[in-house]
Amino acid sequence: MKIKQTLKTLVGGLTVTALMAGTALADPALVYDGGGKFDGSFNEAAYTGAERYKADTGTNYQDLEIDGVAQREQAIRQFAARGNNPIVLPGFSWEESLRAVAPDFPDTMFAIIDTVVDDLPNVRSVVFKEQEGSYLVGALAAMASETGTIGFIPAFDFSLLLAFGCGYKQGAKYVNPDIEIIETAIGTGFDAFNNPGGGTEVARSQIDRGADVIYHAAGGAGVGVLQAAADAGILGIGVDSNQNHLHPGQVLTSMIKRVDVATYNAFADYENDEWTSDVIVLGLAEDGVGAAFDENNADLITDEMRATIEDITAKIVSGEIVVHDSRTDNTCPA
Repeated sequence: MKIKQTLKTLVGGLTVTALMAGTALADPALVYDGGGKFDGSFNEAAYTGAERYKADTGTNYQDLEIDGVAQREQAIRQFAARGNNPIVLPGFSWEESLRAVAPDFPDTMFAIIDTVVDDLPNVRSVVFKEQEGSYLVGALAAMASETGTIGFIPAFDFSLLLAFGCGYKQGAKYVNPDIEIIETAIGTGFDAFNNPGGGTEVARSQIDRGADVIYHAAGGAGVGVLQAAADAGILGIGVDSNQNHLHPGQVLTSMIKRVDVATYNAFADYENDEWTSDVIVLGLAEDGVGAAFDENNADLITDEMRATIEDITAKIVSGEIVVHDSRTDNTCPA
């Protein structure tokens, strides 16, 4: 059984108890990455998982939206000093700050999503096979395209984001080997996730080049991509959360990445004394990624398209189709 105790830390030369107004000791905590809690995508998926945990268990949690990179380490350290446990950090950009803080709080458990930190005994890493889910939406894009040209928009050129694009290209070319795929990044760093205007601008440039289906891996900036697609009467593809509802009938599908499940499980496993500090990998076989089908895109998805996606899914799960992960060697075969 876990022992929940009042922790003490040295702040400004004064010893203060960690029990602060409005914060119960050992409440779990969640600190959002760039784009904020309601980005409609990655962070909101984490928030959804935390809210579901709260509804199911009646246990409160603490959360925080940071204003900039400089607040990363401060935010984690503050939650750990208050006794919040576990602390979930959705996003690869948390790694440096986590490595600075976690050794100072060996009794605090941390879960980081989207990167691997496997050399610290109090850290759980959750990663996804984004390339598998992206393969599915790429196949759908190729089937839906009338121009033979589709687009992919990452926030910036980063290995994780490019893995989405590589899977997308492989799936599209599985359906149509001759399809043209345009790839254009919004920016050059993490701030691109917070630039929906930039997403709109890049999407318009791809539309001008003939793209009639565009997939984004751009977090909060992706709402600009989907808006531009809807305004132009073409199809967008959402990411991380199910974004089909943002523009019903104009979002072909969304590549769902179960960040909500990773967050929920981290909270629940700690509470139930089932915590493990290991690397968890979620792909199609684990229902960790997939393509979203609902009433908002029902008129866009034909029976043939559904059957094709079911066939591809079965082949990926069985190993008949192996989707290349570009992070392994920085190459994409598509």
